[in-house]
Amino acid sequence: MTEINNIENHGSPLAMGSQEFRALGYQLIDRIAGFMDSLPKRQVTRDESPSDVRQALRAELPLPQKGADPALLLDRAADLLFEHSLFNGHPRFWGYITSSAAPIGALAELLAAAVNPNVGAWPLSPMASEIEAQTIRWIAEMIGFPQDCGGLFVSGGNMANLVCLLAARQAKAGWNVRVEGLAGAHLRVYCSKETHTWIQKAADISGLGTEAIHWIPTDDRMRMDVSALRQQIVLDIQAADKPFLVVGTAGTVSTGAIDPLPELASICREFSLWFHVDGAYGALAAVLPDAPADLRGLREADSVAVDPHKWLYAPLEAGCALVRNREELRNAFAYHPPYYHFGAEAINYFDLGPQNSRGFRALKVWLAIQQAGREGYVRMISENVRLAGQLYERISQFPELEPFSRSLSIATFRFVPRDLNAGDEDIEGYLDQLNCELLTRLQNSGEAYLSNAMIQGRFALRACIVNFRTELADVEALLPLVVRVGKELDSVSRPEALRPHIPTVG
Repeated sequence: MTEINNIENHGSPLAMGSQEFRALGYQLIDRIAGFMDSLPKRQVTRDESPSDVRQALRAELPLPQKGADPALLLDRAADLLFEHSLFNGHPRFWGYITSSAAPIGALAELLAAAVNPNVGAWPLSPMASEIEAQTIRWIAEMIGFPQDCGGLFVSGGNMANLVCLLAARQAKAGWNVRVEGLAGAHLRVYCSKETHTWIQKAADISGLGTEAIHWIPTDDRMRMDVSALRQQIVLDIQAADKPFLVVGTAGTVSTGAIDPLPELASICREFSLWFHVDGAYGALAAVLPDAPADLRGLREADSVAVDPHKWLYAPLEAGCALVRNREELRNAFAYHPPYYHFGAEAINYFDLGPQNSRGFRALKVWLAIQQAGREGYVRMISENVRLAGQLYERISQFPELEPFSRSLSIATFRFVPRDLNAGDEDIEGYLDQLNCELLTRLQNSGEAYLSNAMIQGRFALRACIVNFRTELADVEALLPLVVRVGKELDSVSRPEALRPHIPTVG
């Protein structure tokens, strides 16, 4: 590696002349374009251990004492990332609810970093602040939420949900929680047993404590049981506890189930509770002409969490918190120490969320929405839903596969050897073990990447398609692969007690 004296050449170790920046940029863009073209031919990921990756990085190297040639540094960084990553942009990545990222988003990140606005206060980021506000309005319009709502971009679903919970806590506690705290409070939160673990983190961080959460049972479609919710609220009121928040989910992580949002909204109105919807995954399906009817309940929520880095195909990070009444956000977060000197006539995002210094997350979403338009997103999201449906329908063509569920763009199923009858406790234990190992083999193979779900206590394979690169041919290749790997594993791992008994002759 060539060492250079940046101080002598540029006046600062990190300065770069426009000619050098242009040349390096062209070279890097060429490499990225080649990488994107190569994605379908690559493995989704490589079967590498942490020590393998650390060895490739040369993690033991000490802190550099002298500077190095940026061209060589960028080239090596590209090599490391292109050869030692899991590619969620691969057409056969269906593991987690992380989308293939739109290329315009990558260019947007470069542009945002070049200008480097601090989108905390309007004077520090005048155009960036207004772009964020416009993008918030567009997202609200897509899901049918009031366009005059308050909102801001955050890192992802956990933080978007936390922001909304803190707004709800301040609005519904009945005293100034920010000043007086929560000592002796018995605030209660309600969510289904399928709710993402963000609720535990939020209850912890907010001072409520995880015992404030009442986990409501689900129905046979894995949606919150409304009758059980009502019963629990009444019991808590009778016990002198203070219910304040109901969390509905628009697209659960495991199966994509949508809680009965209109009915939850009605209960919240009846008991004067804050109605929040975790729509990190599924809320954006409301843009579809044939959207599930329960998504109409989004418009009745007090707050909604949405993740543009899911079904708006934005690069990480891009979460979004929407709150019907902007003042509820301000009430939950605004402080004005004497060293702040920012006017109130413009949007100062430090008043609406936990961060003061904030990056320009909105730009990549703003550009992508304009590139695709509403019609483009309808087409892409519809295709993801259609492909998940195609996958689920094809499961019945394979006697070794048992279908479990399909909602939005998530399908779940498992491998069951044909000579085993599911239901027996010993057999079910083996099937869980077999499918867990099958999932690991699939992930390590690099041929396709799934994740898992627990469906009524059973270990299931889970395919979640939020990927604009996925085509029907990719989906058609998955199930034969699952059956082949499943049979190979079963032949070597089945306990002797579960093997067919062949009587001896003689």
